Amino acid sequence: MKMKSALVVLTATLSTAMFVYAGENVASDEYDYIAVPEINQIADLEDNDNDGVINARDLCPDTPSFSDIDNDGCGTFVKTSKLQYLHILFANDSNNIPPVFISQIRQMAEFLKTYPSTSIEIKGYASKVGNQNHNLKLSQRRSEAVEAQLLRYGIESNRVRIVGFGDTELASVEDSETAHAINRRVTASVIGYKSAIVKEWNVFTALPN
Repeated sequence: MKMKSALVVLTATLSTAMFVYAGENVASDEYDYIAVPEINQIADLEDNDNDGVINARDLCPDTPSFSDIDNDGCGTFVKTSKLQYLHILFANDSNNIPPVFISQIRQMAEFLKTYPSTSIEIKGYASKVGNQNHNLKLSQRRSEAVEAQLLRYGIESNRVRIVGFGDTELASVEDSETAHAINRRVTASVIGYKSAIVKEWNVFTALPN
């Protein structure tokens, strides 16, 4: 009987000790609440031009789609000798664009759309026939006519610069009908165009030998 009573007392004592120990451990595991810090995202992780380079690192955000790009998001360039320009001839004392030159202007508009960082400078000229002041105004109207056609094809006006030279810069100084016809002209060249951007290679691309 005494052994059984002692066993009961020992069991009770152990239970009490374990309860106290557990309580102390629970108390020791309690910490002061620390709020989760708010995340302040500084870098722009979007990729607006879908070239695989985030905006924060993209130095060329207007690279044409499907271009072969470098780590900065800029298109790889190849040198080209092709000059992008317009050369339009006009009838005597006229600023109406002959229909044969309309396709040339349309192609220029498509080129400007492909390379949105470029702009165009349009220069109007006149032949030596007639009054010098009249020729100056006529050359200006010829430039404006070409500009208007580009705007109709969707080119923004702030990308077009026009100037009229009148009869001060002749392509031919001869006094002949042929020379006068050559001098009644508008020329235009692209500004800000470095070279052609290499398009991304795909299974349909023919690689050079």
